[in-house]
Amino acid sequence: MTTLNDTPSANRLHIGFYGKRNSGKSSLINAFAGQDVSIVSEIAGTTTDPVNKAMEIHGLGACVLIDTAGFDDIGELGKIRVEKTEKAAEKTDIAVILFSGDDITLECMWYEFFRDKNIPVIPVVSKADMLINGAAYVFKVRNKIGEKPIQVSAVEKSGLEKLKNELVRLMPTDYDAPTITGSLCAEGDSVLLVMPQDIQAPKGRLILPQVQTIRELLDKKCLVTCCTADKMTDSLNSLKQPPKLIITDSQAFKFVYENKPESSMLTSFSVLFAAYKGDLDYYIEGAKAIDKLTKTSRVLIAECCTHAPLSEDIGREKIPKMLRERFGEGLAIDMVSGTDFPDNLKPYDLIIQCGGCMFNRKYIMNRTDKAKEQNVPMTNYGVTIAHITGILDKISR
Repeated sequence: MTTLNDTPSANRLHIGFYGKRNSGKSSLINAFAGQDVSIVSEIAGTTTDPVNKAMEIHGLGACVLIDTAGFDDIGELGKIRVEKTEKAAEKTDIAVILFSGDDITLECMWYEFFRDKNIPVIPVVSKADMLINGAAYVFKVRNKIGEKPIQVSAVEKSGLEKLKNELVRLMPTDYDAPTITGSLCAEGDSVLLVMPQDIQAPKGRLILPQVQTIRELLDKKCLVTCCTADKMTDSLNSLKQPPKLIITDSQAFKFVYENKPESSMLTSFSVLFAAYKGDLDYYIEGAKAIDKLTKTSRVLIAECCTHAPLSEDIGREKIPKMLRERFGEGLAIDMVSGTDFPDNLKPYDLIIQCGGCMFNRKYIMNRTDKAKEQNVPMTNYGVTIAHITGILDKISR
């Protein structure tokens, strides 16, 4: 069960384990984690959907171990499982590929796939305790990929320390950098958070971007004041001087901008997360495409989280309404959520991405890179609303 002290999954290092069916992925993960994370069976194809396990591992810190289905799965169901394995690859910060069996063609293909994506990859020879001639097999793998693999045995618990040391070596040096608010505020600065609590907000709790931002501000030793939009004036009056920075929900941008002190900088959680998880400059440039839309244009709105549609939903209700009021009801708007992001983006004139708080930066940048490669403008919720309301150039970043 996740607690308030847990690191959100989106902020954890994602380590993916890949290999053929029955190559020992689940056994290796269990041995590496020191507990039963994944189901182990001699029956090939036991792991179907990717299994994510949040862990705290000494030397690595907060991470997620991803157990994937075999990339040699067959049949119609097997094809679906391999597709889900490919989706898991989009979230992977470091890949571990298990080499097994005489034919290592698929392993080599996936090794090159990750290398081409600039994702660190560790080749591993699994089930080392069962190899008749381990040295020859290691030489075979090294000859194919040009790198010596690590020999591991989940049964004998051998090679695990070498694997961990290699993961530590390849870990991104800036992975845990607290960059949500960047240079907008520092120790001693007064920051006002204006947070409308509409029906989208979970009962009795704050949404993840608010929680993470508040925590970072407290770590920075900022002076933090929180209020709902209707109490903004009272909160400002209670302060001895205007706050240096005001952070609000994007849907309250216009109201907060019109009522804030002139000296206070303004941004939103969505804009902050656009820079924290994605490419804010690309999103700002992409927002210019909004002005070129017509009643026959096609827009993709992409959420990362999945939830039942609500009447005040920003992605499913408010942004589509704003766009159609400007360009007409004929404007085509497609909606996807979770990992259901299309590979072919060319039919779209614009992509509007959510803040991405539920996914790691690797996955958000994977989406952004797809848009860039296909020359499709992309922006996000906060930037879209700021652009439509005419205050994008007034937003601090």
